[in-house]
Amino acid sequence: MNTEYLRLFTRIAATKNMSLAGRELGLSPAVTSAHMNRLEEDLGARLLHRTTRKVSLTEEGEAFLPHAMNLLESADAALASVGTGHVSPQGRLRVAASATFGRMHLLPALDGFLQRYPELQVDLHLSDRIMDMVEGGFDVAVRDASLQDSTFIARRLAPVNRIVCASPDYLEKFGEPRTPAELTDHQCVNILGLETWSFSTPDGPISIKTNNRMRTDDGEAARDACVQGLGITFCSTWCCYQQLQRGELVQILEEYPLITNTAIWAVYPSSRLLAPKVRVFIDYFVEKFGNSPYWEKS
Repeated sequence: MNTEYLRLFTRIAATKNMSLAGRELGLSPAVTSAHMNRLEEDLGARLLHRTTRKVSLTEEGEAFLPHAMNLLESADAALASVGTGHVSPQGRLRVAASATFGRMHLLPALDGFLQRYPELQVDLHLSDRIMDMVEGGFDVAVRDASLQDSTFIARRLAPVNRIVCASPDYLEKFGEPRTPAELTDHQCVNILGLETWSFSTPDGPISIKTNNRMRTDDGEAARDACVQGLGITFCSTWCCYQQLQRGELVQILEEYPLITNTAIWAVYPSSRLLAPKVRVFIDYFVEKFGNSPYWEKS
């Protein structure tokens, strides 16, 4: 059975949209329709209800969907079994990543990746919301997070170091806090939901509820507001290393490290075997970033 037809069918089932599913796979509307007609002819069953506005699965389509997904996984497993030999990884790799990290660190490195694997194409989807990998049809996601979901397999791409920082202008006007407790006398720029900062101290962990001068749902915005002198913030070094190098930001409270268990992870659903294209993507960025990534070497 043609795996291209099956892959298209599973994407239509996920997106409920034939045109969108076809575009994701690089197919024109005419080819998309022809592929689905051929699959239905081969099976002798109607899989889709089609109207001008939406697509839904028939009863037969609902019954066939899990079998189609199993067939695709078996095909991917067959490719994976020879992926470390002479067969070059090929096809389209769908990657989901956080918007800021993706723009700053994945995108600049993709040229080298695609030069190394010329038979691969990459769809890079950048968003700060956590995407449903299965529904979105993503092969791999890159996340800056503490990973707790046991339904995913993960490999660490790089450590994450978070620091407290401020602009030289802010420190000149308002002084520099010498202990975490002194943060209560300062204005802070916070990520929404992360207004309480936890520090490691000689006397044990301490948590400080900071005063908000500004809150935002975007890490780049918090960093840039801090550069403008709006307050003190905490930031991942991968996000602010250039501002530190240029002297636009200064690290403070260095003797009191923030308590964090985040890292940069590559994750994929545990229900899927590791396809060659996913494996080489992960290996490439482990090599690119490593345990001492370039943003920590300023």
